[in-house]
Amino acid sequence: MTPIRLTLGSFCLLALIPLGLTAHAQSTDAPDCSKLPTHTEEADCTHAHSETKTIYLENVTTPLEANEILVATRNMFDPALKIYLIASRNAVSLSSYPAEIARVEAFIHRLDQPRKTYRLTYTVATMDDGKNIGTQHFSFVAVDGQRATMKEGDKVPVVTGSYSTGAAVSDPGAAQTQFTYLDVGMNFDATVSSLANGVSLQSKVEQSSIGPTNTIAGVAEPVVRQSVVQVSSVVPLGKPLMLGSIDIPNSTRRLDVDVMVEQLK
Repeated sequence: MTPIRLTLGSFCLLALIPLGLTAHAQSTDAPDCSKLPTHTEEADCTHAHSETKTIYLENVTTPLEANEILVATRNMFDPALKIYLIASRNAVSLSSYPAEIARVEAFIHRLDQPRKTYRLTYTVATMDDGKNIGTQHFSFVAVDGQRATMKEGDKVPVVTGSYSTGAAVSDPGAAQTQFTYLDVGMNFDATVSSLANGVSLQSKVEQSSIGPTNTIAGVAEPVVRQSVVQVSSVVPLGKPLMLGSIDIPNSTRRLDVDVMVEQLK
């Protein structure tokens, strides 16, 4: 503390002012190096006041999203900015002067926002001569910009080929048969993207069933009946939208498919 004597008329006052503390506070105020007139002065300033900070990404779920934030930050700020992605920690580490770090951190937080979540409800109605003879509802949750799928049904084995081992001549049972499996039932594949008034929805709805078998090259193969609706559409929130209507051949039945999108958060 440095004593300072103040005189007011016939009175004498003694004040203690922490000059050392004030000087220290002023010395730690780092300048905004970007405001210096030359690039050389800016570079010297950055080197003199350089600090390192790690910013954790709170809402990024994939390496691609983290890399996009890193690329955007590099393009928006000084190319000499030292910034690195630590994918295993879901974090970004950078080195610069405090004012620049604050600007970069604010920019990253504006990009690192939680994604919107939606509930998709598909309705598949079977109509016969204009009468509803069966309705099914399928609901699942999709995240903005990410693909979501749902399947309901059976896996049916289908022979794809066979081959014989060296012992097949003496042992016919040594022949090996190869199979693949078909998804039979209801399959949904959707990608939803936010818009100002509603969402953009890319969806594929597939209904399949097993029909009579056909014998091909001595092998009984099942016939798969299939109805598919694949569309891209703009869907208003909370209102059903008809995606497609399919007349089933050789019958009076029709398949109607619609979807309703609700925002969860």
